[in-house]
Amino acid sequence: MASGTALVPSSAARLEIYGRGGEASARCYQCATCSSVCELATEDHTFPRRQMLWTQWGLRDRLAGDPGIWLCHQCNDCTVRCPRDARPGDIMQVARGMAIEELAFPRFVGHLVGRARTTWVLLLGIPFLFWTLLVYLHNGLTPAAGGDWAYAEIVPHWMIYSVYFPTFFVLAGVPALVGASRAWKKWGEGRKRAGSFVTNLIAVLTEIVVHRRFGKCGVGKGRKWGHFFIFWGFILAAVTSGFLVVWLYAYDLELPLFSYRCPGAAGPTCHLPLDNWMKIMGNIGAVSLVLGGVLILINRLSPGQPAGKSMAFDNLLLAVVLLVIATGVGAEVGRLVLNPGVAMWIYIVHLSSVLCLFLSVPYSKFAHMVYRTLALVHERMVTAAKS
Repeated sequence: MASGTALVPSSAARLEIYGRGGEASARCYQCATCSSVCELATEDHTFPRRQMLWTQWGLRDRLAGDPGIWLCHQCNDCTVRCPRDARPGDIMQVARGMAIEELAFPRFVGHLVGRARTTWVLLLGIPFLFWTLLVYLHNGLTPAAGGDWAYAEIVPHWMIYSVYFPTFFVLAGVPALVGASRAWKKWGEGRKRAGSFVTNLIAVLTEIVVHRRFGKCGVGKGRKWGHFFIFWGFILAAVTSGFLVVWLYAYDLELPLFSYRCPGAAGPTCHLPLDNWMKIMGNIGAVSLVLGGVLILINRLSPGQPAGKSMAFDNLLLAVVLLVIATGVGAEVGRLVLNPGVAMWIYIVHLSSVLCLFLSVPYSKFAHMVYRTLALVHERMVTAAKS
């Protein structure tokens, strides 16, 4: 006789799920309407009906080890059509938050970010205090003298690189790789995968850059464009920053984006023309970020929008992203029109919000960038193994 797998319900885990905003799952009576109306559910991943049951039983490990929760885009077609108002879309959001915390390395950091409702002051405040102290130790928080000045006079480039490079590649990159490894191992237990990981990854990335699956959403289809513009805005910002690092040393280019030292002269400061390709790329990225942020904010705040219930874990990422966008644009404009002291503080807040964003990549909702990509690759490889 084949041995079965023991399921041990946990009332403590169930109560924790309810406390995170998943209490509506208690109303689910497994009618399967949610899975029937979902355009993204597959034969192997018939979410969210299965996850609703696991939530009711408090099967936290099952939720954390399920790639199906990452295939969900929270379209909320299921929530709108649920006859019991069990809000399956919200439950999937809670499940993803718990999975991120379960897979996190180190786990206490995942626990800290997962409790964003009470820890958001620390998560935003510590990077701000760090950068304030760093600038104070460097120049006593003294703003530029005025006139035609650059932010490098307040925060030198070497200081920015020495903070952001280790943060992104070590403090965020290593935990992200560990979490991804844990997820890939969990998902592969009892499942056969076939095909090339790299080939399937390229196919998945092609889907992601155009947000193809988001287009299948019904009532939540409007969320696609906000995410699309923010996605490409960050890519353009990152690419522009990469080119600037090279040009900074190859051509003695000075930041911000629109100023550099005249070749062969110690001064004065010259201005990068508006039609310079780097400035065009950076400004297109900035416009894309602003547009995406506004669209998401409108969608979130508009009454009657079936966007799901806002939760602290979700709102933390949105708040940080909007802060990065607002202060980034504010610092660029502020250099030209504001008092140098005011512009300096806007720049410090911008540096702080970017640091917070980088540090939270493996632990916040931003981690879905990693786990959803891997889950889509896993899905393709499992399907290939069956064919």
